[in-house]
Amino acid sequence: MTNNNYSKSLGDIQLTPVTSAWMHEMMNHTEIVENLLETYGSPLNIHHLPSFQKNISDYLEVFKKFEVEGQIYFARKANKSKALVDTALKSGIGVDTASYNELKQAIEIGGTEHNLILTAAVKNRALLELAIMNHITIIVDNTDELQMANQIAGELEKECSLGIRLSGFQVNGNKLYSRFGFDIERDRQNLKIWFSDKATFPHLKLSGFHFHLNGYSIEERGEAAIQTLEIIQEFRQQGNSIDFLDIGGGILMNYLESHEEWVNFQNHLRDAVLGKREPITFQNNGLGFEQETNKMEIRGNLSTYPFYNEIHSTNFLSQILSYQNSFGTSVAELINSANIQVRIEPGRSLLNQVGVTLAKVAHRKLDAQGNWLVGMEMNMSQLKSSSADFLLDPFIIYKNRPEVIEEAKLFLTGSYCLEQDVLLKRELTFPNLPSRGDMILFVNTAGYMMHFYQTESHLFNLSQDLFLEKFEKLSSELFTTDSSVN
Repeated sequence: MTNNNYSKSLGDIQLTPVTSAWMHEMMNHTEIVENLLETYGSPLNIHHLPSFQKNISDYLEVFKKFEVEGQIYFARKANKSKALVDTALKSGIGVDTASYNELKQAIEIGGTEHNLILTAAVKNRALLELAIMNHITIIVDNTDELQMANQIAGELEKECSLGIRLSGFQVNGNKLYSRFGFDIERDRQNLKIWFSDKATFPHLKLSGFHFHLNGYSIEERGEAAIQTLEIIQEFRQQGNSIDFLDIGGGILMNYLESHEEWVNFQNHLRDAVLGKREPITFQNNGLGFEQETNKMEIRGNLSTYPFYNEIHSTNFLSQILSYQNSFGTSVAELINSANIQVRIEPGRSLLNQVGVTLAKVAHRKLDAQGNWLVGMEMNMSQLKSSSADFLLDPFIIYKNRPEVIEEAKLFLTGSYCLEQDVLLKRELTFPNLPSRGDMILFVNTAGYMMHFYQTESHLFNLSQDLFLEKFEKLSSELFTTDSSVN
C-alpha cells in the first residue's frame, strides 16, 4: 500500500487494516487533504455516508434471508454526528438514543415514536418526560424507573410504551452477570404480577423485552434470545401484547486483513513482555499481558478489542438467528412462530469503513531512550475507546516525500501535558521520518474512536466532523459539515 503520496506503517510486525477505495482516493489527493486540515483544523473526522448506507442494506438483507420481521436501531452513542442520524432515518431504520441530548437531537432531525428508542443506563425526570411526551418507547432497567415513568405518564395524561431489559441468563450452567436489567429468575414473578393488570402501573404499556450482553458470544446471545422468547410467551398468555424482542448490540466487526498478522503481533508482544525481544510498544506496555512473578510465563489477557474476527457483522447476526435450542429449532424459527419483531442496536458494525481521522504532524524529537516521538495536533481523547490500544496500522501522507527511503521507528504522541498521552502504544515504522506538516490518517475510526471519550481539556477545540455523500471527482467542495444537517 505504497505510492508517491502515502504509505501504511511497515516493519516486520504489521497490522494491516481493511480499507475502502474512498480512503485511498482521498489519500491520493494530498492537496485536498492539506486544504481540509487548514480549513477545519486538526484532527479532522471524515465520514463516508454511502458506506453507512451499504452496511444498513447488508443487515436488512439478513432479515430478508431468514424471513423475519426485523428492525435496526443505530446506536447513536458510537458516534455523535447528526448526519448519521439523518442518514439512518432516511434509510428507513431507527436510532437508539441513550441521553437527553441524543433523544432531543433525533426528534429534531425527524425521529418519531416509530423509529426512535430510549435505552439510557440512567434516566432522570427530564429525559423520561421528553420520551413520554413524544411517545418514544423506553427500555426500563429497574423498579425506580418503572415507578417514575408511571408517575410522569399519569401527570402528562399519556400512555408510556416500554420494554423490559432482562439479564441473568443461564448458559451452560453459569449465570451471566450484568449490572443492567431485571434478573430473569428473581424478578420474573414480580414482573408478571405487575403487568397482569393495570392496577400497579396503570399508565404503562409493556410492548417488548430487551437484553444487551457484554462480550461477543454467539452462544450467549442465542440462549438469551431463546429464554426471552419463553418469557414473552408467558406474558402473552396473561394478556400482554408483546410486539418486539430486542437483542441489543455488541455485534463483532473485523478491522484487519490478516489473521496471521494478528497472531504474530500477540506472539511478539508476549515475547517482549518476557524480555525475549526488544519492546514493540511504548515503555514495553503489555496491553493486558503481564509476566508472572519470577517466572517466564504470561498471565492476563489482551485488553483490546478483538480486532481480527472471521465471523463478524452480518455473518455474526446470521449465526445468532441460526442458533438452535435443544430441540433443533433455530432462533429465527422461534421468532417467526412467535410472530414478533426482532430488533438489533448495532453501533460499531454499522460504522464499518465509514470513517477516518486525519491529523497533522507538529514536531519530531528523540527522547532519552533514543525513541523518535512524533507529536501530533490532536490528543489521546480523540482516538480512544475502552480498548487498551487501537491496533491498526495508520497511514502517513507526505507533503514532500523524500526520494531516499530511510525507515524510521517511532511513536505518535498527543498534545496533553500528560506522560500517558501516547496516541498509539505500538511502535510504528514509516518509510521516512515524518516532517512538520505531514499528515497521519487513522483508519476505520467512526465507531467509538472519534467521540466516545473526547474532551475539551486544556480548552482544546473538539474535532470537526465532515461528510461525503457521494464520490465523484474528488474536490474539497464535496465535503460538508455536521452543521449542514437540518
